[in-house]
Amino acid sequence: MALRACGLIIFRRCLIPKVDNNTIEFLLLQASDGIHHWTPPKGHVEPGEDDLETALRETQEEAGIEAGQLTIIEGFKRELNYVARNKPKTVIYWLAEVKDYDVEICLSHEHQAYRWLGLEEACQLAQFKEMKAALQEGHEFLCSTEA
Repeated sequence: MALRACGLIIFRRCLIPKVDNNTIEFLLLQASDGIHHWTPPKGHVEPGEDDLETALRETQEEAGIEAGQLTIIEGFKRELNYVARNKPKTVIYWLAEVKDYDVEICLSHEHQAYRWLGLEEACQLAQFKEMKAALQEGHEFLCSTEA
């Protein structure tokens, strides 16, 4: 059976709107272990939790952002399937916007750094093609709707 994890693709919009869509920045966290990969906050589903509860709990644990500081964007949910540490893994992501552009990020021991990045930079840091695709799809979704 595949490992199951859930997370939030967290973004913010620059305060001064521009003509292009570089006003959207994504939050990526750098893992403290392994290959020090960059991903949005995510983690394993615990017994009795639903997927979105997991995503919100993991975001609070890993980045210090509480559910009340976020707006979940309706209509966007992506399931990534890949192999991690020789085991199949499923990760479900939702899009979530921080209500405060300058929200404080407080990392757990699981991460050593964080960055707010435009789409191109975020895709460069997110080494895995599935994660790049999810970021691109999220960006397209935000740019194609008045979310």
